Amino acid sequence: MSDTSTPRRSPQGKGEHGRRPNTLFKNLNAKIASIPMILTALCVFVGGTAWTVVYSFTDSKLLPRLRFVGLEQYERLWSSQRWLVSIENLAIYGVLSLVFSLLIGFVLAALLDQKIRFEDTFRTIYLYPFALSFIVTGLVWQWILNPDFGVQHVVRSLGWESFVFDPLYTKEIVIYGILFAGLWQGTGLVMCLMLAGLRGIDEDIWKAARVDGIPMWKTYLFIVIPMMRPVFITTLVIITSGIVKLYDLVVAQTGGGPGNASEVPAKYVYEFMFRAQNLGQGFAASTMMLLTVAIILVPWAYLEFGRRR
Repeated sequence: MSDTSTPRRSPQGKGEHGRRPNTLFKNLNAKIASIPMILTALCVFVGGTAWTVVYSFTDSKLLPRLRFVGLEQYERLWSSQRWLVSIENLAIYGVLSLVFSLLIGFVLAALLDQKIRFEDTFRTIYLYPFALSFIVTGLVWQWILNPDFGVQHVVRSLGWESFVFDPLYTKEIVIYGILFAGLWQGTGLVMCLMLAGLRGIDEDIWKAARVDGIPMWKTYLFIVIPMMRPVFITTLVIITSGIVKLYDLVVAQTGGGPGNASEVPAKYVYEFMFRAQNLGQGFAASTMMLLTVAIILVPWAYLEFGRRR
């Protein structure tokens, strides 16, 4: 005779009557504790974002007012030479910062992964700039790149009187002077993320590559880097989010100058919202920045979560 004391279960893990277990009250204390954070996110972030988008279609000046003007603010925004310069600067800074941060960070991580002596010391030195604020970093590099007592002055004092290195006061290359400071501060974090990814690679993979006679560069390029895809995606999102909100370095190094040559979108938003007293224009620029962030986050969310389903 069969035992009928325990209910039968279907292959899908359901009970005898085909009902799934109720998970509504599972981890109830944790769910209750998360309510304030959820409400804060909905009210402050989602609500504030929606409020900004709505008022970007108004002619708000010193104070917000619901007098809609359609796409007038956006037309004025994209016809502004100052905004176009800021977009161009952000594109140049963003592409170069992304490429060199990943490249330098990965190379440094690969070198530290060789179990060298004083690894902790080198790791601390590389990561130390990230502990500084962007304002401090900007001021330090403003001094370094100053032609009167920076790199140019030092090289000329060594005998090369014709040497010229003045990026922060030259319109055509000022954004590259800001890039130096950004790379100096952010590369250490990328190095740490890459090093953590390299340390997660199974040692047997390295041994198998050496046994098969695969060159080291091919091992990294065709085996290790594809296995580190989640690390690269996370690092990419972190770097890109920092690029979009670039502001502190520009203010500390150049103040947007010379002229408007080093203008960036975040500074444009600040200037119109708090100095020019044109909230509608500032909201329109903020919405365009939000759109940029969405273009970054949506593909990342799909790559991370969409394919798993």
